[in-house]
Formats: sequence, C-alpha cells, structure tokens
Amino acid sequence: MAESSGLELNGDDRAIARVLLALLSETPRIPAGRIAGGGIQFRLSDLRRRLLRARVFGDPGRLLGRLRRRGLLEEMAVPAGDRTYHAAFVDELRGLLSSELEPPEVSDPGGFHPVPDERAELRLLDSDFLAHLQDVLRNRYEETVAFGRSFSVGKLAGYLRDRFGEQLYLDLLIALLQQYALADVPLLAPTGRPTGTGGFHLAMFGPPGTGKTFAIDDLVRGNERSTVPAHGLPGRNRYCGGITPAQFLRVGAFYSGRTFNFIVPEFNDWFKYRGMVEPLKLVMEQREVKWETTFGTVGPYTFRSFFSVNYNVRTAGASDYWTTIADPNFAALEDRMLLRFHRMTRERFRAVETSAERLELGEIDFELAGRIRDHLTLVHAAETDHPLLAGRLRSKPVRLDPTLYRRLREVSEAALAVRSHPRFSPRLKSRAVKLAAAAALVGYFRHDRDAALPIASEEVDLARSFYEEEIHVREGRRGSAA
Repeated sequence: MAESSGLELNGDDRAIARVLLALLSETPRIPAGRIAGGGIQFRLSDLRRRLLRARVFGDPGRLLGRLRRRGLLEEMAVPAGDRTYHAAFVDELRGLLSSELEPPEVSDPGGFHPVPDERAELRLLDSDFLAHLQDVLRNRYEETVAFGRSFSVGKLAGYLRDRFGEQLYLDLLIALLQQYALADVPLLAPTGRPTGTGGFHLAMFGPPGTGKTFAIDDLVRGNERSTVPAHGLPGRNRYCGGITPAQFLRVGAFYSGRTFNFIVPEFNDWFKYRGMVEPLKLVMEQREVKWETTFGTVGPYTFRSFFSVNYNVRTAGASDYWTTIADPNFAALEDRMLLRFHRMTRERFRAVETSAERLELGEIDFELAGRIRDHLTLVHAAETDHPLLAGRLRSKPVRLDPTLYRRLREVSEAALAVRSHPRFSPRLKSRAVKLAAAAALVGYFRHDRDAALPIASEEVDLARSFYEEEIHVREGRRGSAA
C-alpha cells in the first residue's frame, strides 16, 4: 500500500493534513455492501469548508494528489459538480497522516518535565462529543429541534435566574453562551461581508469565593459531588487544573487547527512563572506560538482554541476597582478576553451562601440540563459542518445589526457625559457585541429559513446590560459604598 517514505509535508500541507484527519475521524464508515471495499467517502467541498473554518487557506489538491498516487484515495466518478473521494483503506490513511503530524511539531526537550498522553486525551474528547451527537441523532433529534424552536436566550436566562438568583445568574449565562460561541461562527456586516468571528475567551476576575469556579467549570462539565449535571458541550472542554503553563504550551500544540475550550481554575498562578507572560499573550491572541528556552523550543504552532479561566485577586473593598487594576496582568486579560469582574458585596455573599445551601439540601432542580446540552451539541455540530449532519442542518453566520451598536453607544455616551477620562476600554464594547452574537446562536432553530441568524431585541438587551454593568464597575471610585 503506502510507500515507506513520508509525505514530506510543508507548513500548509501539515495544516491541511490535520483538518483532513479530523474529517476522516468524524465521518462514519460505509458498509462494504453499499460500496466496494466499504471505507469512507467525503466531498472536496466539505474539506474546503472545514479548512476555511480552521483558517487554513492552502490548496488541498497537492496533498490529495499524493494520497491518490499512493492508492489511499480514489476520486469517484460522479455525474457532475462536487468532487468526491473514497478512502477504502481508512486505518492505513489515518495512520500515515497521524505519523506525519507527530513531532517535530511537539518537541520534547530533555529539560522539561513530561506531559500527559495528550493524544489519548484528545481522542477521548473527540469520542465523547461524537458519542453524544450520535445519541442525540438516533434518539432525541426531533425532540431537540422542537425544543430549540421555542428556546431563546431569555428562557435560558430565566432558567438560571430561577435557580441561582439575580446576583449570580448572569455569570452562569455568560459561561454557557461562551459554549455556544465555541463554534466561532462568522459575523456578517449588514452588507454581507464577514468582519470577524464570534468566539471569545472568558475570564472571571475577582476575589475568591464569589462563584467563579461554579460558573466556568461545575455548570459546564458537571460536578457529581454536588449533583450538578453538565450543561456544556461534551468532549470540547479540556480541564487544566494542576497543569503548569510550560506543560500547557506543549499540550496546546496537539490542538493546533482545532477549536476546544481550556478551563483553567487558577489562571493567576500561570503568570507567576518566569517568562510566561509573553507566550500566554500569544496564546490568548491566537497567534503563532513559539517558546524558546535553554532546554529547547516548543512550536511553532497556531492556537485556535479558547480559554475560560478564573483569575483570583483580593480587593480592598467591595467595589474597590483600584486594587484590581493594580494587578500587573489585569490589562493583559482585559485586552484579550471577555472579562467579568466580580465584587464580594453583601448581596453576592448572601447569594453564594444561599445557592450552596440549596445545592446541599437538594432543593435545586436542573430539569433542563439534558435538553440544553443536547441543543448546544446539535447547534455546535451544525455550525461546524459536522458530516453527520450533512443534508440535515447547515452552518449559519450571525448578522450584525446597527441597532445593537446604537444601543451600546447610548451606554458609553452616558458614561462619558459623567467623566471626561473614562476608565473603561473601547474593547469592552466589542466583547458585548460578541456576547450578543453568541446569544443569537441559542435561537438557531427558530430561524430555519434564514441564511443568517439575526441579533434580536433579547440579544441586544443582554449585551447592553452586560456593557452597562461592566462600565459601572470600572467607573467605581476608591472607597465607594457597597
């Protein structure tokens, strides 16, 4: 079958091979009775669409041609239109691509401590997502679509508010909306031109004990000890508790070209390691990462995933923003993440205390957890063009609306009227826009006939509320009352 020599992939071909390998891993096999030799079929347009979503702009023709010459791919005879390829020897093809994508992308200089078997971790995450998606398609597809047609960000907010109260629900809502945003859908201007994508990093910044970990981890991945069921995406959240930043920089290379969410419960600890601030900034900016030390070099690789993190900082008072911004890493997070600032007010303390009591007494009913997770899984699969949904659901961008920008400008102008030197960044507005776009994805099934998802009044109100509250926190004066 395959020649003994490697494919000798260059940078573009390596990125294309990684996307092709993911496509082959997620496409179901065809029984031998339906096509000679069984195997897998895929369309060139499906591969190109995945390449575009992964921001890989090279031509796949050269790699596909090499695989055809080796007998690992065969171009199918179709009447007209889209090219279709057949891979009869799937295991051999996957093995060749996997071997080509091993180091030197992930180097292992002798001075570094060993990292976990990240390939096994990645395979487990992928299988978790695929198993859940297949379960939904086999057993709950129509039910999930029907649920989605009446589901909205307002109903999601109401579900969380009823269980955790006015003080806490917004943090939980934002954490779940970031899960929808992992699809990283294109954002379209009213002219139809793409002007960005919807994915964002999330940071919960503030003193310990304000409910940050519950928002980004317990609610998303579930917590069996406290009987909290998972609400977030299955197989797309990589927990990073106990991993050093040096280990993470090596682990991250395995996810090059893929989109996952990395949950870091103590992000502030990562900034305490010498030489870590600049590499972490590159990761948060999703730029090419290359980390050089006296022990060796990690990378270069491109990080396309996202973070949801806690950054613990102790404040001198309930609304003392100044002790927070004195942290030298605050600006690094605010410039690159949707940053949610937490204050330990009397009201928040009571809300956290009450929620903990109700959880321990079994008084909180998470009746919609399974439905929300199924809905989120199906929307994510549709928006990322998963092959199991080919012919059923299609990806849709989010269309930006001038009304959203006008409403947000009203908030900033009101703040500027009070203070000529604002203490909030214009980037805060762009985070509010991304939050509105993520909320629009909740309404995916309510817009079956639309080519793009609109940002409706509910989404605008949410973005405005977030923008207004975060500006208020940042404009707080030293020593102001709780």
